[in-house]
Amino acid sequence: MEAPNHDPGARGEQDGESGAPFDPRLTGVPETMLWTLHNRASEAKRPDAFLIDPDCVRIYDAIAYDYRRTFGRPDDSHPMRSRIFDDAVRPWMAAHPGGTVVELAAGLETQFQRCDDGRVQWLCVDVPEAIAVRERFLAPTERCRHVARSALDTTWMDEVDASRRVFVTAQGLLMYFEEPDVRRLFTAIVDRFSGVELMFDTIPRWFSAKTLKGFDKTRHYTAPPMPWGVSRGEVEPLLRGWSPKVTRVTTMPYGVSRGLAGLALRLFGGLPGLRELPPMIVHVRTEAPG
Repeated sequence: MEAPNHDPGARGEQDGESGAPFDPRLTGVPETMLWTLHNRASEAKRPDAFLIDPDCVRIYDAIAYDYRRTFGRPDDSHPMRSRIFDDAVRPWMAAHPGGTVVELAAGLETQFQRCDDGRVQWLCVDVPEAIAVRERFLAPTERCRHVARSALDTTWMDEVDASRRVFVTAQGLLMYFEEPDVRRLFTAIVDRFSGVELMFDTIPRWFSAKTLKGFDKTRHYTAPPMPWGVSRGEVEPLLRGWSPKVTRVTTMPYGVSRGLAGLALRLFGGLPGLRELPPMIVHVRTEAPG
């Protein structure tokens, strides 16, 4: 990793603990938390931002990492994804006061800080190296707890009050697993928490295949392989086949983004066949208690 320079995408300001620039030294899938941070913070800094996220900007500016060199110019895919997840979680919290939101692969996502209603219980789950970086900037609290565990280690479920309603989110996670692992995790959640809702994003099969051959985001960064890809048309029958408790599956694109990417998304979303090509967000509802 090169030393930070004066490029706007290269940050090296001091963090709040040691007074020295912080280099997270992440690799593999955990490093992707910096990719999403780059895009979310860049959007939040815009005067016309659709994602207001001061904590994201604070963290971004405190990390000594050359975002622009590694990930290239920012785009609004990840902030749009976060906005869509926020728009789903907020009404759920209003309908289920004091319920629990479980955020798998929490990384440096600041959804709790954006959405906290003063009552929700929040559980951030991620691998130990990711939680260690998170806690440098976002300390756990009584209502926002951290669990340093892989999402596939389902003992994290023991930290959730199953007597209250549960909403499980997974941004930028499931595509990094093999399909049998996704199925085991999905069915474990649905079987454990009655009436649970789940929200996650997926990539299409063509893009999954591309990453398995080596997807170079820039000359300096190759994204980790993403083995699980699924088309928009096959995701609902697939999930219903995994569990009879699934009652509703809603799919949607990431949303309308700026520039040519936004135009392409609008075009793809309206034409049969092409609507299968972009990534999507999936919202699953299951059989409610009683």
